[in-house]
This record gives sequence, structure tokens and C-alpha cells, in this order.
Amino acid sequence: MVPLVESTRVDKWVWAVRLYPTRTAATDACGGGHIKVNGSSAKAATPVKIGDRVTATVGGRERVLEVVQVIDKRVGASVAVACFVDHSAPVPPKDSSAPLFVRDRAAGRPTKRERRQLDRFRSR
Repeated sequence: MVPLVESTRVDKWVWAVRLYPTRTAATDACGGGHIKVNGSSAKAATPVKIGDRVTATVGGRERVLEVVQVIDKRVGASVAVACFVDHSAPVPPKDSSAPLFVRDRAAGRPTKRERRQLDRFRSR
């Protein structure tokens, strides 16, 4: 059972809904300007309430979340998903193609010819 709260700190909320692995990481993200509440930069103590839109940069990806339920204790993943509506862009598919120019790790230094080929390849 999740205790209902009217408002809580933004760092506590993003930690509780499992965007960041630790509360310290969530607080550091607030201090670094990676979290915004309703479009403005948020300090760690910025209050969050139902209906607010929280934008967080997590792992190089921007997540846009609408607060549906305010919690201040970390909960299981299935319960955490029910606390927000995700308005983020879908995750881009990973590029599964292999690198075009791969040298064997134990091949030593590249020869002059191989360096020229690398330079031509990189300048394209």
C-alpha cells in the first residue's frame, strides 16, 4: 500500500518512481539542471503535486512525466509505473550494424597503408 501525500520534493519523487537509482543521484541531477518541473529548472526541494509535468534527462534520454500520484517512499516497479504518465518520445532503435573498419586488437600498430585507408574512411 502506497501512502498518499499531497506534495513532496522533486528529488524524492523521481527517486521513488525509479528514474534514478539513489536519492543522491536524483539530488545531483536537480543540482546539475537535469530536472525541470513545469518547464522551469528545479532545485531538489521544489515541490511536486498531482498534475505537474516533470522533465528529466536520464542516461542521455529526455523523459517527460506527468505526475498522477505523489509518493515519497521508493516502491516496486509495477507500483511506480502507476504514479506517472509517460509523455516521452519512444526509445530510438539501436543500430545493429557492425563497425565498418575493425582492426584485430593484437595486430599491433597500423602500417602506413592502413593509416591512409583509415584517414580516407574517416574523411568521408
